Amino acid sequence: MSKKILIVDDEPFNLDLLEQELGEYDYVIERAADGIEALEKTQSFAPDVILLDYMMPRMNGLEVVKQLRATPEHQGIPVILLTAKATQEDKVAGLDAGADDYVTKPFDSFELLARVRAMMRLKEMHDTLAEWNRTLAETVRKQVSELERMARLKRYLSPQIAETILGQDDELFRTHRREITIVFLDLRGFTAFSDSAEPEEVMEFLRHYHAEMGQLVFKFEGTLERFMGDGIVIIFNDPIPCEDHAQHATLMALEMRDRVKELRGAWLKKGYNLDLGVGIAAGYATLGTMGFEGRMDYGTVGNLPNLAARLCAEAKGGQILTDQKTMSRLEHAFEAEPIEQLSLKGIARPVLAYNILSAR
Repeated sequence: MSKKILIVDDEPFNLDLLEQELGEYDYVIERAADGIEALEKTQSFAPDVILLDYMMPRMNGLEVVKQLRATPEHQGIPVILLTAKATQEDKVAGLDAGADDYVTKPFDSFELLARVRAMMRLKEMHDTLAEWNRTLAETVRKQVSELERMARLKRYLSPQIAETILGQDDELFRTHRREITIVFLDLRGFTAFSDSAEPEEVMEFLRHYHAEMGQLVFKFEGTLERFMGDGIVIIFNDPIPCEDHAQHATLMALEMRDRVKELRGAWLKKGYNLDLGVGIAAGYATLGTMGFEGRMDYGTVGNLPNLAARLCAEAKGGQILTDQKTMSRLEHAFEAEPIEQLSLKGIARPVLAYNILSAR
């Protein structure tokens, strides 16, 4: 593809001479009669090199160079200043303005062609470097995006699950409806504890408690939806499928209950009278990403999370409560005892609840 040269001079004779000298070398030539026209032609013609007269009416060559260098898309175009002003100060002024080379009139044809070819090579190097930079920037952008995606996934999922689904697209996090099991955890006695303890003591306790429960969430491959102080919400069967999700959730809840029983001994020695209450509900819910750019959470809406939250609120220390519909999925694998019907806030009808005791 032929290289393009923009020649700029207010003297038609000089333009004719330049065009004659360069036209023999398969260059595409475009002319401009002053600085303003030069800037317009640079925009439309997109030259590979500009030969620019120093002294011109309306806008001189120095002003043209300064404007070109102030425009990002034109910064890489080599500019050779052509002038009869050959003092050292003039050369320095031209180079300081952003010109790449300087040729004194009357010019030697061979010297001019050599400098044009050198500037063509400079432009090719600039274009290659710019393409490398674009490729590098795109690669970095993709890597950063992937790292951000991995960080987001690992907020919700165990590391092994996050790695499994990294190859999939963000359709996983779009709003959708799915059958899930949701588990709410809450500590009985936490409000009284947080009122009486120092804030630093409460924070240290929560870090340890969250770490203990978080290990079990990852062990049973649940999705950690969020922490709410001492409350924890876990989802099963989303965003990736989980066969027998209600059973997985219940096994996790039983192990959490047993782990809290072990921890209670140390807690009681410190004066922390705390115990775990759990609510479990299985059914359909709407899930997706909620929030705003820069702060997004993944969560559920609908009656199901409300049911699990209300069951958790009713659970006494050591109880794992579920409703009759969920229990029908679990009765073949777990021992449970029915308790009285519960009137739960936000639930229209009384709920027949069960306290899950153990796996069969």
